[in-house]
Amino acid sequence: MMKTIALAAAGFMTLGLMAGSASAAEHVINMLNKGADGKAMVFEPDFVRAAVGDTIKIVPVDKGHFAVPLPKVWPKDAAEVKGKMNTELVFTVDKEGIYGIKCTPHYAMGMVAVIQVGTGAVPDDVKALKLPGEVGKRFAAQLLKAATP
Repeated sequence: MMKTIALAAAGFMTLGLMAGSASAAEHVINMLNKGADGKAMVFEPDFVRAAVGDTIKIVPVDKGHFAVPLPKVWPKDAAEVKGKMNTELVFTVDKEGIYGIKCTPHYAMGMVAVIQVGTGAVPDDVKALKLPGEVGKRFAAQLLKAATP
């Protein structure tokens, strides 16, 4: 009898653990030389809403890309990540906030993406960030998406 109860309890614990891990989502962001809208050097999608515990997978579909955090656009105390040329970057978002990603070789062409984790407001220091040229236009459009529920 005790053995049956112990086995049943172990089964419920396993189901509980599986259910907890099944709730996390995986978001795939592709790095492309040309997006569906015809723009050159893009992350697609360039804006993602995620939850703490979700996985972000950034895939270099076209060669010559690598993803790294955008300076000053990363939650405090969140684990930093760094991609390598032509290699997928996979990480789990562990804090709420705004995560900025850039492709270093194509940053000047506007190749940035924003991941909003949680539902909080865009921090004032991120809103105040002034980025030059095309990257500034794209980043501002992404922050507008983050500010819109």
